Amino acid sequence: MVRLQVFWISIAVFCLFYAGMALLLYAVQGYLLYLPTRELAGTPHDIGLAYEDVTLVTDDGYRLHGWYVPAEDRQPTILFFHGNAGNLSHRLDTLRLFHQLSLNTLIFDYRGYGRSEGTPSEPGTHLDALAAWRYLVENRGVPGNKIVLFGRSLGAAVATGLAARHRPAGLILESAFTSVPDLAAQLYPFMPVRLLTRYHYDNHALMATISCPVLVIHSRADEIIPFSHGLALFAAAPEPKRLLVIQGRHNDGFLISAEQYLKGLSSFIDALH
Repeated sequence: MVRLQVFWISIAVFCLFYAGMALLLYAVQGYLLYLPTRELAGTPHDIGLAYEDVTLVTDDGYRLHGWYVPAEDRQPTILFFHGNAGNLSHRLDTLRLFHQLSLNTLIFDYRGYGRSEGTPSEPGTHLDALAAWRYLVENRGVPGNKIVLFGRSLGAAVATGLAARHRPAGLILESAFTSVPDLAAQLYPFMPVRLLTRYHYDNHALMATISCPVLVIHSRADEIIPFSHGLALFAAAPEPKRLLVIQGRHNDGFLISAEQYLKGLSSFIDALH
């Protein structure tokens, strides 16, 4: 009898603990997805690049900070969406690579990142993307069919959402996930994350709505977003499409594979002309 009581008490304690973990995961998932920092670590000037500070205004009234980095006016122009951590100042290596390809680039911080106002959210990041697109088209006079959307990690989801609403020259997805629930299910297989997830960013579903050339870049050694996600997105993408397999981990693959990376980007962009 005592053993039976202990058994049921243990089950009850486990259930309470599991429920508590589920509630905690539900409550903090925004802090797991968005990891912004406010202080800028540098500017393009630090790596010898001329740039302009720009302000983007979203439809819901937030002011976002960005940099426009001109090159030799080669078309198309890159609209870059960075990942979930840090801010735009942590992407100077990426700006240097784009400049090597003589590409004009607009990079900006989502709401709540760097000097941008607000707090990050899924609907908010999509509004932020729209503000960046509108800035290039309306303020810079760049036609939509001369803009390449380039998203890395979380930024790939923001870029995909914009490509589903507008028709850019091309869409580049680097180290992208199929959806937040898919990724969370792999990271937390012991939790019912598909029921708990408040964020979706369903790139895989949106692939069917894309009407521009797509380049998918992923490393087999990516320790954060498995290579299988890149393969699934490539399979779902419309033609014409390309797959560029690089080396390195999630945050350094584009540097480890710099020569191959640049050749792949240049070839894809040249084919858009």
